[in-house]
Amino acid sequence: MSHLIEATGIAFRMIFTGDPLVFRVTLRTLYIASISTVAASLLFIPFGTMIHFARFRGRRAVVGFIQTMYSVPTVFVGMLVFLMVSRSGPMGSMGILFSPSAMVIGEVILISPIITGLTIAALKGTGAGVADTARALGAGPVRMAAKVLFEARYAALTSVLMGFGRAVSEVGVAMMVGGNISGYTRTLTTAISLGIGKGETAQSIALGIILLSLAMLVSIAVNLIQHGGRK
Repeated sequence: MSHLIEATGIAFRMIFTGDPLVFRVTLRTLYIASISTVAASLLFIPFGTMIHFARFRGRRAVVGFIQTMYSVPTVFVGMLVFLMVSRSGPMGSMGILFSPSAMVIGEVILISPIITGLTIAALKGTGAGVADTARALGAGPVRMAAKVLFEARYAALTSVLMGFGRAVSEVGVAMMVGGNISGYTRTLTTAISLGIGKGETAQSIALGIILLSLAMLVSIAVNLIQHGGRK
């Protein structure tokens, strides 16, 4: 017990004194997760909007599948991306295995169901009145969809934050296609896993505190946005 208390004290000291290793890993994690979230948002907010307004056979099943994929195991996504970008895979010629680029691809795939599904839910929550009004004023399909999405902007932003939180905290993709390379692809989650295995308890606790703090900040931001959207 005394060892754990001592390690925790060292961990806080590493955070507050700006330990270079701890902050390099943190910044790399934020960088990769941020790029992944921006890319997924640009691709899948429009995709979710399209699904919401489209009317086709099996639409309910598609939405149900998207919602089911919210909790897809990260190692499964990591395996798929590994098979895609490995030397014998269809993207093997790009040579991006064990690189941040492969991690971004994996995290985009991982968080795409969350952003798509929550965007659909956000648009559904606006009701039909906004769309009907836009149509009555002569708006075309694209302008009407943009207007409804703007009305649901708080909920849509929540989907982005939820996706970011998922990207920051995942470990399977980062480990399988990133390779946990020091100074290149090592993130908070993979560094914690390695540190515990090597007996670097204080460093692992410091990284864990930062990871938990990021998760709490995402949760607080989501609550503030939802509160602002209800005003």
